[in-house]
Amino acid sequence: MSSNREIVTDAFRSWADGTGYDDMTWEIAGRSVVSRKYGNTRQFMDEVLRPFGARFSSDAPFRPVNIRAIYEDEGSSTVIVVWDGRGTTTAGTTYQNTYAWFLTLSDGKVVDGTAFYDSIAFNELWDSVTP
Repeated sequence: MSSNREIVTDAFRSWADGTGYDDMTWEIAGRSVVSRKYGNTRQFMDEVLRPFGARFSSDAPFRPVNIRAIYEDEGSSTVIVVWDGRGTTTAGTTYQNTYAWFLTLSDGKVVDGTAFYDSIAFNELWDSVTP
């Protein structure tokens, strides 16, 4: 059986390739325009990920470009990933941000996530690029 760290590492590879999300709850911490708790993957996809993704060109969508560190707390089944993402917007600008994700796993799947990032950079993207 894979460790939680390996599961999250594989999930990030899938995302970088443009595939795969588990059904989970999600919280975006802070004061960005999308900061709050989301009860399931569908709500998070509809309210955040799809509108976010629609702000990027299909030639250079937003993806993880550098995983800085992955930490695992086996006792709480939590993996922390610190990573950089970048993409080219439909307006031709580059959006980049650094994220810290805290992911809790159960039975080999991510069931809860909390994200921290530069909310000012995110808000600028959200407000200046129309999906």
